[in-house]
Amino acid sequence: MKMGDVAALDLISDLPQSIIEIIFTYLPIRDAVRTSMLSTKWRYRWATLTELVFDGTCVTLCNDRALVEKSIVNFITRTLFLHQGPIHKFQLSTTYLQCCPDIDQWLLFLSRNDIKELILELGEGEWFRVPSCLFNCKKLTRLELHRCEFDPPPNFKGFSSLRSLNLHQVLVAPEAIESLISSCPALESLSLTYSDSLDLNINAPNLKYLYLEGEFKDVCLENTPLLVEISVAMYMTDDIAEHFEQSSSCNFIKFLGGVPLLNKLVGYIYFTKYLSIGADPGRLPITYSQLKIIELHQVSFEDMKEIMVVIRLITNSPILTELKVSGSSNSLAATEEEYDLDLWEKECPSDCSFNHLKFVKMTDIAGVPHEMELIKFLLKNSPVLETMSITPCVFLKDRKLSMLIELVRFRRASDQAEIVFVQN
Repeated sequence: MKMGDVAALDLISDLPQSIIEIIFTYLPIRDAVRTSMLSTKWRYRWATLTELVFDGTCVTLCNDRALVEKSIVNFITRTLFLHQGPIHKFQLSTTYLQCCPDIDQWLLFLSRNDIKELILELGEGEWFRVPSCLFNCKKLTRLELHRCEFDPPPNFKGFSSLRSLNLHQVLVAPEAIESLISSCPALESLSLTYSDSLDLNINAPNLKYLYLEGEFKDVCLENTPLLVEISVAMYMTDDIAEHFEQSSSCNFIKFLGGVPLLNKLVGYIYFTKYLSIGADPGRLPITYSQLKIIELHQVSFEDMKEIMVVIRLITNSPILTELKVSGSSNSLAATEEEYDLDLWEKECPSDCSFNHLKFVKMTDIAGVPHEMELIKFLLKNSPVLETMSITPCVFLKDRKLSMLIELVRFRRASDQAEIVFVQN
């Protein structure tokens, strides 16, 4: 073969179409479409792409918002018009489109092309109302909606193949959410954020990952035996606080009484407060035999019920390896006489041992007695502990030294345990 023959070879163009499509997936959709200009051989080779991702970079941006919006609409419409074959993933992430009527037409087109993953992330302004054709996408495995109105028709029977559902700032009736969740038998991942005063029962026998953020009046994990990860942030309003005060059922059992396979639990603002409301569950009917990571934020160590939530969680998690707790104590001048410190001996099993706990991180610690008792309890009963990291709250100034002196006096079950005192 001569040198000129080598130079004439077009190795990329001769690659199989399946390899070309993989290369296209690493290119922005704008660049993929532009490959049509390379040669006749490359014209419309992008048109069989099964994944289409549109964002603000698919057109040239300028200060004229109306012009940018028009350019995006024209680009997406032309791309779909020239496309050939099924579209398995469609993602629209842009702040330039809100209630654009063209989106309805695109979704109608997608509903006829075996769409499996649909992601709509639209900008501020008037919320986009999801058209009825979306509910005809029977092959959906992933649905992610941001800033939309979502109203399933009365005859909707659910998405039988849906495995992931993410609703972010979506206007939908509570009963519609519950019905949607229960009618998606394959659902494995559920994310609901910025829900407004929602009273929610979750019936999802195959659910593994749950993320909740917003104003929740009540949450009941009715049928979620396979859950392995939970992350919850609950915001409190006066109405919700009043509702909590009137509650008599045990929130701890309603929320965590049926999740035996839980591996990771993260609770943000008001989560331990929520779990503490209602009747005392006494001895828990469940052991979290798979729970390795617990994160509890803004725990009030001046509220005995919240302290009991912490105790029950950690003492019923035999393979706990990592624990993170942040405090939210209001009183920096509390004394031991104001607290029932016998609680730790009465409520904690005498043979309690955290045989897998290696890392503990406590932040915003005010040094109130029950915070110190938790640290003392963990050091005393964690034979393989490696690091105990403690960060005092920013308002604690004069007591930092006395807290540190008290900490180093605590007995440690682990010879390798290191106390790291982090100063802000």
